[in-house]
Parts: sequence; structure tokens; C-alpha cells
Amino acid sequence: MVGIIIASHGEFANGILQSGEMIFGEQENVKAVTLMPSEGPDDVRAKMEEAIASFDNQDEVLFLVDLWGGTPFNQASSLMEEHQDKWAIVAGLNLAMLIESFASRFSMDTAHEIATHILDTAKEAVKVKPEELEPADTAAGAAQQVNTGAPGKFEYVLARIDTRLLHGQVATAWTKNTLPTRIIVVSDEVAKDELRKKLIQQAAPSGVKAHVVPVNKMIELAKDDQHFGGQRALLLFENPHDVLRAVEGGVPLETINVGSMAHSPGKVQPNKVLAFSQADIDAFVKLKEFDVKFDVRKVPNDSKGNMDEIIRRAQAELNKQK
Repeated sequence: MVGIIIASHGEFANGILQSGEMIFGEQENVKAVTLMPSEGPDDVRAKMEEAIASFDNQDEVLFLVDLWGGTPFNQASSLMEEHQDKWAIVAGLNLAMLIESFASRFSMDTAHEIATHILDTAKEAVKVKPEELEPADTAAGAAQQVNTGAPGKFEYVLARIDTRLLHGQVATAWTKNTLPTRIIVVSDEVAKDELRKKLIQQAAPSGVKAHVVPVNKMIELAKDDQHFGGQRALLLFENPHDVLRAVEGGVPLETINVGSMAHSPGKVQPNKVLAFSQADIDAFVKLKEFDVKFDVRKVPNDSKGNMDEIIRRAQAELNKQK
């Protein structure tokens, strides 16, 4: 696996690494290197050398630095002199670039490949609101619609239960993992809330169209075999009850990714991210009767949880409250 060094003036490197792992999950062979006010170039170089020595593969190293020409860049460039055929430096670090680097390590084996690949993502992450402030060509590209109208039905690349719906982990980690052309939030409540709908549509990653539809509309769309050929759909649900209604109505979901279910009064929380009421448990039991499988993970590189065991613990805790 390619090793990554995140280098910056001040604590920026530590902070952006924490943010990246919060969204994408804990990472191996990644180190943050900081240049503090009391330190100089030699200190940064020593930290970089120590970081590289800790990597499993020291032949492939990618430096992500904050500023071209700054001390972290200069020290990385000096270290790279004898490794230009393998190592790479990308300056202008932002969070989208970092997350894309994490995701790319699953399919790319060289620092050069990753460095080339992440440039477009880093540039696309720089946007402005209101949109009319964008240069004309950029705004036109952002507004371009996904091609529709080809005969066929949706291909469902992911169906996820997540109380937060479209947020960082979905817009980055899961989107990069599943490559949807559309993200569809399926919720009666959100479909009635114009502000939430607008925020979800604005949060869609570049090149992916976001929609918000009520459950009955999703059932209708799932049966349409005339307009969605070639469309890869990522469905987001707030709760298992809406998933059950969709499956009962004919949306052909074989696996549900269970990512986050927020705690509220009357619920128990058998693990850090999932909270259940009795009605939630009953909905999951009914989904199993439809042969639906459960994939319990916050982000793609997490290990999968055992849904049966989680439900057993939740049921036991609810029984104690009776």
C-alpha cells in the first residue's frame, strides 16, 4: 500500500488527517508532519524520515503538502531527489484530495498513479456560492444533467440506512466505492421539506445527481423499465421502516448497508452508531423474511458487524426496560 505523508505549516496536517479519518475510517501507513513556529527545515525533514521509516512499503510514498514552495514542500522535494521514479508530491492539500487519496489506495499501487488521479478531485472541490459567481464554463459543467431516457431499470449499487442521509461519509467514501450516477434520498418527511431537499441536492458530489422522493414514488420509479437504463442508484433511507415499505412495494433490494441510526428517547444503543426501538427491530425482522441481508459498516473499509448479534443485544436491553 502506498504510504502517505501529510505535511503542513502548523497543526493543519494533524487536523485534516483527523477529519479524513472521521469520514473515511482509520488509516494505516499515513502520517502527519507539522512545521511548528519554533522549528526549522531540519526538524521537518527528520519527521518525514521517521514517518517514511514506519511505512510497510517505503518504495511508494506520496507527499500531500499545504503549499507549493513552502518548507514542507521543499523538504519533501529534497527527500524525493533519489526516488523520483516512485515517489510523488501534490501541493494545495484539501480534504477532498485527502479522502480521494485514501480511496485510491484500494485500487492503485503506485504514488504516481494516485498523484495523477487526485488532481481533478482536488480542483472540483473548490466551489463558490452563489453559483453565479462561478466562471461560466465551471457553472455550466456543474449544472449538467445526467443523461436519462435509455430503456431499462435502475441498477442499485447501494441501499443505506443513515439518519444523517447525505453527508461526508456518503458523498465521499461510499460514492467513490460504488460509483453511482444518482443518489436518491427516500423519505416522506424530507420530500416535504424544501430546505432539506435543497441542501441534499447541493451536497451531491461532482458528477452525481441527487434527488429526494417519497417512498411511494421510489416504488413507482423502481417499476419503470423505460427510462433508467445505465443509471446506477445509491438509495439513502433514514430508518428501516421506510426500507421495509420500499421492499414490500417491489423495490428489489437484496442487501441493506446499516450505517447510522441516531439515539432518541425510548431507544437502546447496543453499539456506538446504531440505536433501536422495538419497532426498528420488528422492521429488521420483517426485512429478513424478504431475504434481505444486512451489511453493518459506517465506511467501506470498516469490518462488517454481525447484525443478528447487534439485534439480540438491543432486544435484551429493551426487555430489561419493560
